[in-house]
Amino acid sequence: MHRSTQRIFLIVAIIVAALILAVIMAGMKPEPPKKEREEIDVLVDVLVLETMTASFSIRSQGTVQPRTQTILSAEVAGTVTSISPKFIPGGVFAKGDVLLRIDPTNYDVAVKTATALMMQRKIEFDGTAKLRQSGYRAESEYAAAAAALASAEAELVRAKRDLERTFVRLPYDGMVRAKETDLGQFVNPGTRLGVVFATDYAEVRLPLTDIDLAFVELPSATDITASGGADGPGVVLSAIQKGKPQEWQATIVRSEGVVDESSRVTYAVARLVDPYRLRTDGRPLPMGSFVTARIEGVTLDGIIRVPRNALRGSDQLIFVDDDSRLRIRAVEIVRADAEYVYLTGGVAPGDRIVMTALETPINGMKVEISEGADTGTSQLATSVEAE
Repeated sequence: MHRSTQRIFLIVAIIVAALILAVIMAGMKPEPPKKEREEIDVLVDVLVLETMTASFSIRSQGTVQPRTQTILSAEVAGTVTSISPKFIPGGVFAKGDVLLRIDPTNYDVAVKTATALMMQRKIEFDGTAKLRQSGYRAESEYAAAAAALASAEAELVRAKRDLERTFVRLPYDGMVRAKETDLGQFVNPGTRLGVVFATDYAEVRLPLTDIDLAFVELPSATDITASGGADGPGVVLSAIQKGKPQEWQATIVRSEGVVDESSRVTYAVARLVDPYRLRTDGRPLPMGSFVTARIEGVTLDGIIRVPRNALRGSDQLIFVDDDSRLRIRAVEIVRADAEYVYLTGGVAPGDRIVMTALETPINGMKVEISEGADTGTSQLATSVEAE
């Protein structure tokens, strides 16, 4: 029993000694040298910014409408006895053309009756005047004769006016939009006969937002001339006709001067001369056509133009500083179009912005700029179609 115990202690002592020896030997083994993590620079393309002069244009749209439109109404009663071949929808007429005639018989009679009455009153007045000079008529009789003559003259004027109103004419060259009467119809004063419009000008109401107004110079109320317009910015109207795009030159002649309460826009009015090309060559632009408009806007200096794909989010750019590290900053966007954004704040000429798409850019990240870095855009952009 004593001997067995000694053997167990001996085995335990050997195991402990072996463990101690293993630990000592492991501590004496030299440590492998530590490798420092190398920072890998991301290769990026940059754009070096410079200023430019930008001429902006504003997009809008509207419907072509006549400047002058008239609802024809009868001014006297009677039967329609004749209608001009031009008095049909789409018919073109000249200033003073008779479009239709109302039976003048009763009005001819009225003129003749009024003429006879006026002549009678004139004879009576002349006789009374002579007797008055001789002292045989009182002033009251002379005054009554004068009043009767004046009344007869006024009645003749009215009768002639009513006779003239049996002719339906317009004081302008125009086109018939709608015909609402026909031969044999009896009309009363106020009966609608049709709708016509002038063909000298067409107008398009173009809605502009408050932001748009900062980039276009509209004529003021004091600029309006006797013709009802002023020389404002040029406008290019566009529409599709027979499957092909067409363009017409117009001019902004006025602003309506109020803000629409429902849409919060201001309407500018563009005027097109001779829309049906009745006096000039070219393709007509019919009333009612829907058109898009490109309005000539202001020209601004010191603008910096940046490709839209360089934007991070809605208003941030990634810059590369002098130490080749990333700096993410917000910028001030003044306008934008399909390809570019135009900046007035948050950037400066000579700044470098990253054009390479980075998954997770971090402020202070070290980058390497690829050789042949791009430079800014051209010095002058003559037409910027801004959104």
